[in-house]
Amino acid sequence: MAPGSHSGTTAAEPLLEVDGLTVRLPGDMEREYAVKDVSFSLNKGEILCIVGESGSGKSVTANTIMGLLPKSIVVESGSIRFRGKDLPTLKENELRVLRGRSVSMIFQDPLSALNPLMPIGEQIAEVMEAHNVGTPRSRLEKATELLAEVGLPDPERIREQYPFRLSGGQRQRVMIAMALVLNPDILIADEPTTALDVTTQAQILELIRAIQRRKGMSVMFITHDFDVVSEIADRVVVMEKGLLVEQGPAAEVLNNPQHPYTQRLIAAVPRRGSRGAAVSNPTPSVLAVEHLMKTYHSGGGLFGGRRVVRAINDVSFTLHKGKTLGVVGESGSGKSSLGRALLKLIDVDSGVIRFNEHNIATLPEHDFRPLRPYIQMIFQDPFASLNPRRTIGQTLCAGPLAHAENPARARAKAEHLLDLVGLDKGAYDRFPHEFSGGQRQRIGIARALMFDPLILIADEAVSALDVSIQAQILALLADIQKNTEIAMIFITHDLRVAASICDDIIVMHKGRIVEHGPPDRVFNSPADEYTRSLIAAIPGRRQDEAMCNVA
Repeated sequence: MAPGSHSGTTAAEPLLEVDGLTVRLPGDMEREYAVKDVSFSLNKGEILCIVGESGSGKSVTANTIMGLLPKSIVVESGSIRFRGKDLPTLKENELRVLRGRSVSMIFQDPLSALNPLMPIGEQIAEVMEAHNVGTPRSRLEKATELLAEVGLPDPERIREQYPFRLSGGQRQRVMIAMALVLNPDILIADEPTTALDVTTQAQILELIRAIQRRKGMSVMFITHDFDVVSEIADRVVVMEKGLLVEQGPAAEVLNNPQHPYTQRLIAAVPRRGSRGAAVSNPTPSVLAVEHLMKTYHSGGGLFGGRRVVRAINDVSFTLHKGKTLGVVGESGSGKSSLGRALLKLIDVDSGVIRFNEHNIATLPEHDFRPLRPYIQMIFQDPFASLNPRRTIGQTLCAGPLAHAENPARARAKAEHLLDLVGLDKGAYDRFPHEFSGGQRQRIGIARALMFDPLILIADEAVSALDVSIQAQILALLADIQKNTEIAMIFITHDLRVAASICDDIIVMHKGRIVEHGPPDRVFNSPADEYTRSLIAAIPGRRQDEAMCNVA
């Protein structure tokens, strides 16, 4: 379906009108305003996408509408009108009536938004109880009905589960059920698919679209990914650094963007086919994996059967010097377990990991320790992997100093690597919280390079980043590889990203390799049904194919 035709609305009937909204940040912030003079409308029965990078003001706008701004951030001017009421002027008790009943929100991280100590059904019923709707019995019945409506299997069982027992996609479906419990007129979805696998993302997008059509709701969908926009939007608002820089029908903005920032965002979306050729002159092998096996056992005891999960099931591949091998699959496919096994962070049951003439799979830790610097990792969450109490310089130099490196040489190398990854030398004495997400990921790359590794393992290293930052990090990794001939294993759930940086791709499903080949072959002639399902789930794939055909 083409952008702009999702909801089937024929006449624009504004349900929500934002006019000249200006939201001031606290005085010591780098920017004076989170949002400045922003105006747009949300029409009845349409899906409006608000697009922009982190810091663009899109989430602040949504939280202003919901009345969820912290006290340190204030609405300086402008109005948000919903059915004749200016929302920022309402008292807290008046906003409380509107939240959930008239305007509801789906948050990006459902695990942090759900109460870990309360069963799912009780959390959904709590929303109804807060608005004096129904009886205890009817609330639980409604919760079960909603869980079925959002496509969760065995809703009676799910209703009794705690959030940690559900997958990311299931938790996001629960959040949608909670948002729909009072049949709101407006649904605000704040990056609800950003951290999800492509197949789960496709299911959530289709679910939101189907519910929106069925109930005639208006949806404000916040995202940084124009491929998602192409799948779901009727109209688009583009925000940059608190300013609205472009808006219009989705098809018009996607196919003929006017503002340079919009053009940059669209250009930054990873496209397939950029590294599609097979390796004609193989370089020397630096890592050989043969018949690797890892099985997890759980459960058992008095009340449950023992569960066996083969996380790595007879996996074999070869990694070559100066080349990038992509490892692609959904959550639970075994790709992260494989990465941890290669780093010897987990023990394997059997198989060979041949590196530097050693089978490191069977090496004791004290024998592997001298080899560990040559296999380094870039983690998905750079903030969690950096010590908040250490300066960047201390973090970068900790490893080399532990291996008896001269302090002056360690500092010189750290400053050189900070320059290499695009950060100034002043970063050496600053702390992690002083950097953006993209900058912290650059620091993670610099830390991994401090030992001059032969192999770099990137585990979902760009999945949480804005598309423009993602493109910068991918370009940086490609440039580093060109200059150092380092071999990389790039673990991701996104085939688009893998195709843009990898020379070879393996696709994993339930611990096994189901597909292996160069990106062009994997994309254009996938042999396995699972690979075909991953490709079919990629958002914006029709637009991507059209661009590739034109090229």
